[in-house]
Amino acid sequence: MDFIVLQKIMRRLALEAGDAIMEVYNSDDFKVKTKSDASPVTAADEAADAIISAGLRAAFPDVTLITEEQAESHALKGTEFLIVDPLDGTKEFVHRRGDFTVNIAYVVDGIPIRGIVYAPAKQRLFYTNALGQSLEETGSFEMEKIGACQNISVAIPNPDGLRVVASKSHRDQTTDSYIAKYPVSDVKSAGSSLKFCLIATGEADLYPRAGRTMEWDTAAGHAVLNGAGGGVVRFNDLAPLTYGKPGYENPHFIAYAKGITLQKP
Repeated sequence: MDFIVLQKIMRRLALEAGDAIMEVYNSDDFKVKTKSDASPVTAADEAADAIISAGLRAAFPDVTLITEEQAESHALKGTEFLIVDPLDGTKEFVHRRGDFTVNIAYVVDGIPIRGIVYAPAKQRLFYTNALGQSLEETGSFEMEKIGACQNISVAIPNPDGLRVVASKSHRDQTTDSYIAKYPVSDVKSAGSSLKFCLIATGEADLYPRAGRTMEWDTAAGHAVLNGAGGGVVRFNDLAPLTYGKPGYENPHFIAYAKGITLQKP
């Protein structure tokens, strides 16, 4: 894989998908359908998926592509694959809360080694560069020209008071009980894969997730967090969270800034 080419193509496709999403988001009304798993889907999900899928298949025809919106793609072949959630946080989108993201990741041997997370309504763009280091780009987000960027890194956690970020739509008692194991100075809510990015930029320290997630929900954010010096482990045994699992369903997990002494539930 040419990582310079991968970075350029993932960035362009995420921006194009973001434009398509915002066109629906800013319209007067849009329909919300329900998928077989009872999750919502909109024209924005479908438009973003079409853009990203076509672009990745054209650029990397020999790499397996897994995308949330195409069930026929969910038959994993090999240990190298691209995985896409074209619109993570559809509930946030439907309620016009802005905390939704475009997610593309590249996984090798169970590890998401490259990824991009774009929050078009918030105008925040995070991705790994060709060396695997994470950065946030600011500016006008031109399609073919990378703007001003800054390297991002997790913060050194304050052991006397951690900053926790939790799901806006899926927080539960298990999550609250786990958070209570730590000294906490602040708890904020955020939607979608933005939670990984808030740790990656040093704006938060800990994100425990006890609810159901799929690999396409987390792979891109996980890659960005890895590239910023953080990590993601399984909830029960604190082993690294890996990808390519049967059915692509994640166990409960903890995303964190290195330096935290993690607690088991």
